[in-house]
This record gives sequence, structure tokens and C-alpha cells, in this order.
Amino acid sequence: MQNKPWYKGNICSVTFLRLMVILVLFTVSRILFYVFNTSYFSDLAFTEFLKIIFYGIRFDISAILIVNLPFIFFNIIPFKFRYNKIYQIINNWIFYILNSIALASNYIDVIYFRFILKRSTGDIFAFISNEENEIVSLIPQFIKDFWYVFLIWIFSIFLIVFLVNKFKPKLRKIKISNPAYYISRTMIFIIIAFFTVIGIRGGFQLKPIRIITAGQYTNSKNIPIILNTPFAIIKTINQHGLEPVNYFSNNDELNKIFNPVFKNKIIRTDTSASTFKDFNLVIFIMESYTTEHIGALNPFLENGNYKGYTPFLDSLINKSLVFKSYANGKRSIEGIPAILASLPTLMNFDYITSIYSGNKINSIAGLLKEKGYSSAFYHGGTNGTMSFDAFVKIAGFEKYYGRTEYNNENDYDGKWGIFDEEFFQFAAENINHTQQPFFATIFSLSSHHPYSIPEKYKNKFRKGNLEIHKSIMYADYSLKQFFKTASAMPWFENTLFVITADHTSETYYPQYQTNAGNYAIPIIFYKSGSNLTGIQTYVAQQTDIMPTILNYLNFDKNFIAFGTNLLDTTSYHFSISYLNGIYQLIKDNYVLQFDGNKSTALYNLKTDSLLHYNLISSEDTIKTELENFIKAIIQQYNSRLINNELIILN
Repeated sequence: MQNKPWYKGNICSVTFLRLMVILVLFTVSRILFYVFNTSYFSDLAFTEFLKIIFYGIRFDISAILIVNLPFIFFNIIPFKFRYNKIYQIINNWIFYILNSIALASNYIDVIYFRFILKRSTGDIFAFISNEENEIVSLIPQFIKDFWYVFLIWIFSIFLIVFLVNKFKPKLRKIKISNPAYYISRTMIFIIIAFFTVIGIRGGFQLKPIRIITAGQYTNSKNIPIILNTPFAIIKTINQHGLEPVNYFSNNDELNKIFNPVFKNKIIRTDTSASTFKDFNLVIFIMESYTTEHIGALNPFLENGNYKGYTPFLDSLINKSLVFKSYANGKRSIEGIPAILASLPTLMNFDYITSIYSGNKINSIAGLLKEKGYSSAFYHGGTNGTMSFDAFVKIAGFEKYYGRTEYNNENDYDGKWGIFDEEFFQFAAENINHTQQPFFATIFSLSSHHPYSIPEKYKNKFRKGNLEIHKSIMYADYSLKQFFKTASAMPWFENTLFVITADHTSETYYPQYQTNAGNYAIPIIFYKSGSNLTGIQTYVAQQTDIMPTILNYLNFDKNFIAFGTNLLDTTSYHFSISYLNGIYQLIKDNYVLQFDGNKSTALYNLKTDSLLHYNLISSEDTIKTELENFIKAIIQQYNSRLINNELIILN
């Protein structure tokens, strides 16, 4: 008797083989994507390319399983009619159509990438809808100009049909007189469904893979290769992209009002030469560190008797340059891009999980890398939390240290991650073994609900007005222990420290419960032996941190930043945020709220700290000036995210 292939008659095996055919074709399309765009990826080493091909399979599997869900379902349902000839013909056509469309999107991006420098995302449908007539008219020209891509796609379809007919189940009548058939097939259905879900999620990790996950495997420039277009579209299909705005038709007028391009303007703060100063850099991002918690920044509270909950930070403020500033968002996932890349969140979705997360961005880590800096991001949370690990990779950080790398569950707080004191010490020791110059970001987590502190400190910290206050004191104590350890290390004297918050927390006093006060956080610059001292009164925000640091170091290349250099006292300073469809601008002692079309509120922050009196109808000149400023920011922001123009090629 002739031996038959193992898959003959086995629908599940045939389904698997057909999906493998599509997986191979996805890999081929990725290779073609690179081959037709080698000029853009000219610095990609062959070994790095092989790594991208390998890790790209993870994204391919996810996309292929989603695209083929109907085909898979109809083939594994535990009923005998799936062996019916007509039923199989219909399911085969479903397979052909779905995968032809999926491959078409990959091949279209082989060419379209040259214009957008990223994979197409869910906003492509809005574009097609708005430009339907023009696109239809351009299809023949597209096929003519790029006929070779069209032929590759047609050949792929024929290949799918050919191989599908090589791998097909044996259609036969099945006599079923025993319920064991249905029991066994139901179990197989459940097992396949389970692994299909795991494949769609991209594995067993905390969060399903997203566009930004690609940043874990390669730098931002190479992300389009590791992704596939169906995956990029599927993951963003329900996200509405930013709408282009045209408040100013003249670019010169727009740039005169607000221009995020920084062009090497050095504002010297001492008598040193303007050559680059390779100081080490450590940024502390303290969880929920509202300005209200800090005694030194609130001398007016409780008739001057307010102590606050940060005694160590108070002592450090006395010898630091300090700004009573504002966060650009209300969540950690919004604070990280603002602090590290001077990129606020001025849209309904955060940047890290948005359709723009694969864009090229400049950041402190990426820019300082050009000056020979090593970089690491420390966060004691569970790896994958809020996709921090993926974002910092895209932002140019070389290493990420989380709960996994800490590798000692004895210090786990039971909820968020490793207690601050132990993790800060871990960071200090790690930094001590890092070659200088270095850049390290350390993100605390203990002052996060449910505000856990180690049992050994249960009675160490005084009780405040709010539940968070004990954990704020514990985080401050942890910061003190870090500085105690670090001050004895050889790199300390040559290091610039920046301390800020990711966002605000709940507050007790009415001054911090307004639309402005709800964003109030500190920004502190400390360097041993420097002239960085004093508490400044002008407006500051998280997005100012990057340009201020780069200026202090005399960084000599152009970059994009949606903030200002805080060392330039002659420049305008402002803060911008977005929440529930309303943009809020704080500038020149005024707070302006703008809905995208018109201003809805205007307050004088100096004379009306509680924002009780709306001046929108009585201060027309100020309203117009601030409204033009916020319009310029929005137009620059939307345009640069939509067109992937967040970096400057120096």
C-alpha cells in the first residue's frame, strides 16, 4: 500500500500547512520591502537584518491569525459538515480573498513607504475615504509605474492557489455513531482556539504586542521592516488619527509664532567655553509627585507652617535650580515621552500606543548617543508595564532594567513592582559600573495606589492628610538613600541630576485642585558645585527638560522639542496640555482653554489662582494672542506627527 502524507484527511493539519504558506509569503514580502528601500536602510548590517527577519515572524503570526480567523474557525468547528465539498470550496475562497488583500497591503507599502517612511496604519481608510476619486484615478498609473510589484502580488496569489490545492483535506463521508467523536473534536477545537489567541497576542507576556513592541528588537528607523502592514492596520483600525489643521497658511507666519526646531542656540550659564560638556546625566521621574507634596515650594500654605512630605527633596531644593512647573499629561504613559523626548500628548490617545508610535523621534538618549553616551532606563515595575520598555528602546536607550532584571521577588511590593529604596540602590550600583559619560533615567513606583511601603517602615513616616502622603515620604526617603550611596561614588561630582514627576496625584488644598493646579509638578536641576540655584517663577513644563539639558551641555546639533530652554530667561515660556477634547495653555500668567475651534475660557492665574473668573469676553487682545500661539503649537504638532517629521537630519 502506498504511504500517504500525514496530513491527508486531517483538516487541522491542512489548515496549519496553509497558514505556513502565508507565513513564508509574509517573510518574502518583508525581504522585498527591504530590497526596494535599501537606500533608506543603508546602514543596516546584515546580521541586524537577519535578526529583524526572525523577530518579524512574531508580528506576522499575529497578523496572519487575525486575518484568517474565519478560515480557521470554519475548519476547526467540531461538526462533520466541514468535510462537505461545497463548504470547503467556500472556505477556500475566504482564504484566497483574505490573504490576497493582506499581501496586497504589504506590497503596496513596498512603494508607499517612500512617501510616509512608516507602515500604513488605520488612518489609511480615512485618507482613502477623503481622496477616493483621486485614488481610483491613480490606480492605473500606479500599476503602470510599479508593474513589477503588481506582478509579484499576482504571482503570490497563484502560488497560494497552487499550494492550497497541494494541501487539502480528503473529503469523505463520516459515519458518527459515537459521542466520542464530538468530545475529541471539541477538545481539539478548544486547544487550537487557545493557541490561536496566544499567537494573536504575540505570546504569554503581560500585554498583547503592538506597533511599539517592535522597538524592543531594533531601533526606530528599522521598525517598518520588522512590522507588516496588516498588523499595523489592525492594531490601529479603531484609532482615529490626528486631523491636519491649517490655522496658518503661511509657514513663515506659523514658525514665527511657534517653531519646535532648536537650532544650536547656546545660552551660557557660566563663563565656560561653549564646547560640549560631557557631564553624566541622571533623571529621576517620581511617581505622582505633585508640587503640593513639597514643603519648600509651598511657603504660603498653613500660614507658613506647612512642612510637606519631602524633607530630603526640600534640602536638595535649597542648592538646586527649581521650577514650579506643569505636567503635560495626567498619566505616566503621557509623561515619559514629554520628559524624555519633549513630546506632549495633544490628542485623544497617548503617543506610546498611538498609530504614530512607530514614527522616528529624537530624544535625550538618542541625541546624547551621538556624543558617546551610554544609556539605561530603570523602572522596578513588571516588564511590559505601559510599554515603557518598548518606548525607551525606540527613544534610543541601550538598556532597560525592570523587575525581571532586578531578579529578587523578596522586594516585590505585591502590586506594581520592586520597592523604591531597594530598586534605587540597585540602580546606583549598576550605574557605578557603567562607563562614563552615561545617561540614566530612574522611574519610581512606590507612591502609586495602593501606596504600599515596606513593613519595616510601617511606623517611620508621619500620617498626612491623604493616603498617598506616607508613600510620598517613603519615596523621598528612598531618594535620600540613593543620593547617600551615589555621593560616595566617583561619578557623582560630574553628574547633572534632574528630578521631576510623571504626573500629579490627588491633592488636598484648593490651589492644586484647579485646571492649572491639577498639573503642578516640580522640575529640579542639581549639580554639585554648579551655579544652578534658585527657585524660578516663570512657567515651565515637562517638555522643557530635554532642550534645557541639551543647552546646559552645549549640545551643538539641531533637534525638535515642543518646549523651551529654561536657561534662556529672555524666551517665552509656556505649558500645554490636552484633556477631554480641550487644549490648555498656560503662558504670561494666563490660562487659556481652547476646543480646537474657539477659546472657551481665559483666566488670570496671578490674580485669580482658583480660576473663578472667566475673562474670555473682556480680554480680547490677550485671548487673540494666546489663541494664535496655541493654534501654532497644534498645527506644528499635528503636521509633524501625521507626516513623520519629528526629527532633523543634521
